[in-house]
Amino acid sequence: MTVKDMLGRSGVVSREDALKILYEHFLLSDPPREEVSISEALGRVLAEGISSPINLPEFDRSTMDGYAVRSTDTFGAAESRPVLLAVVGDILMGTLPDRPIAKGETMKIATGGALPEGSDAVVMFEHAQPINAASIEVVKPVAPFENVVQTGDDIKKGELILNRGHRMRPQDMSALASVGITHISVMRRPRVAIISTGNEIVPADSVPGPGQIRDSNSYNLEGLISQAGGVPVKKGIIRDEYAGLRETLNAAISDSDLVLMTGGSSVGTADMTARVINDAGHPGVLVHGVSIRPGKPLAIGLVGSPHGHVPVFGLPGHPAAVSICFEIFVRPLLCRMSGEIPNPILEGVPPFRTIKARLARSIASSPGREDHVRVTLEMRDDVLWARPVFGASGLISTLVKAVGTVVIPATKIGIETGEEVEVRLF
Repeated sequence: MTVKDMLGRSGVVSREDALKILYEHFLLSDPPREEVSISEALGRVLAEGISSPINLPEFDRSTMDGYAVRSTDTFGAAESRPVLLAVVGDILMGTLPDRPIAKGETMKIATGGALPEGSDAVVMFEHAQPINAASIEVVKPVAPFENVVQTGDDIKKGELILNRGHRMRPQDMSALASVGITHISVMRRPRVAIISTGNEIVPADSVPGPGQIRDSNSYNLEGLISQAGGVPVKKGIIRDEYAGLRETLNAAISDSDLVLMTGGSSVGTADMTARVINDAGHPGVLVHGVSIRPGKPLAIGLVGSPHGHVPVFGLPGHPAAVSICFEIFVRPLLCRMSGEIPNPILEGVPPFRTIKARLARSIASSPGREDHVRVTLEMRDDVLWARPVFGASGLISTLVKAVGTVVIPATKIGIETGEEVEVRLF
């Protein structure tokens, strides 16, 4: 069955239509859960919301080095009219005061120390003058709870700390540790199979023969998948032969959540790649050809399996096209498959780190095609410039030299020198 038969059209589709077609056919389900230590939780997606079992802090704490006092004892204090207080103790870090303070009394306290019962504020050392070992003069008043963090000020017992579907960050690990939570339930990371295809491809650790090239795309994808929260699984290098490709794809579908095939989606082998995907299971190829550059030959399919439908991407073989197609199509799908629930406040905000710059050289583009141009950044006369890194999409060095891309929409025929552009950082 051809792409035209299934979709009622032929030829390339826009980036927006390609994503729409994929999401219309692929129904998401919750991934299985597993428990991990918070030390291993960076980048993992929470399977359930987490509430605090305690107040944080669990006691009133000082935010300054000074003296714990009853704030009312300091009212009216001034340089010309100091208030005399009796020093009745020194609060050691990591301990609770052994007695409360009464009217007219104070205790020496360090930052983070627990306030004694009866006190509600801390006078900074700078605003107190020792008279002797047993007394001080306060020369500036403090308000109730000044220089104090109260019990539960940071996090209250029962308060929701993190929502289900949240992707863990370093600060989240710290917050959970602070309330005594060291193990959490997370979604299992999607397994992503990588199938390298092509008669000319050889392992990276071998010496290429005439007309052969080392496999580099699988290593690029391995890193991109890991960054996106997936688990890369290399399936090896397969020759452009139907039987071998079909057998490898079937095996990948049986034990993976998503399959990436590199090479084999360009004109020469397009029919065989599409046939392999179609024959692997219904509905087969959904899109073959997207109006972007680099990446036009991209194929997107969906194949039925015992554990549900598995998306299959036929990525172009050129390294730049692999990276661009991954960022546009694969990364957002992986985020969905991982169970991540984006912050609704950020809905519609592009999932790219961007920076504004001026274009250092004009770029031409064909109308009706979305161009992703690799650029590097340079500073000239305190102005940030984006300089295009020209070269064929098959040149790996253009990816290494570039720091990001500038997108020329399908509605434009290019961008002029000096025009402000938005750089999507890698």
